[in-house]
Amino acid sequence: VQLQASGGGLVQPGGSLRLSCTVSGRTSDAYAYDLGWFRRAPGKERELVAALPWRGDRPWYADSRMGRFTISRNSAKDTVWLQINSLKPEDTAVYYCAAKMDSSPIDRGSNYYYWGQGTQVTVSS
Repeated sequence: VQLQASGGGLVQPGGSLRLSCTVSGRTSDAYAYDLGWFRRAPGKERELVAALPWRGDRPWYADSRMGRFTISRNSAKDTVWLQINSLKPEDTAVYYCAAKMDSSPIDRGSNYYYWGQGTQVTVSS
């Protein structure tokens, strides 16, 4: 499975961005994957901010992200988006998408093992 994150950029506080993660390779029900969006802010550890299971449409969000972050995917299940609204300077980070293909919990970052390159999000006026 190959993942590619895109959509980052420089945004003013209060603005919005939609990040995209394109998934290629084995992507079918025979190779179901769960996908998570992570971020690493300057000087901080990488954290899982949102995740979406292959089966079902119940996303998971880190508590502090609910309301401003929305994770979704297309019907082909080869693109997963992360919509971020009301951006704050503290959202500045490199955002990564990652996937896993097992039944481990989606809300634990250490369970993910396919990684894409990140996309930089900078929130500044």
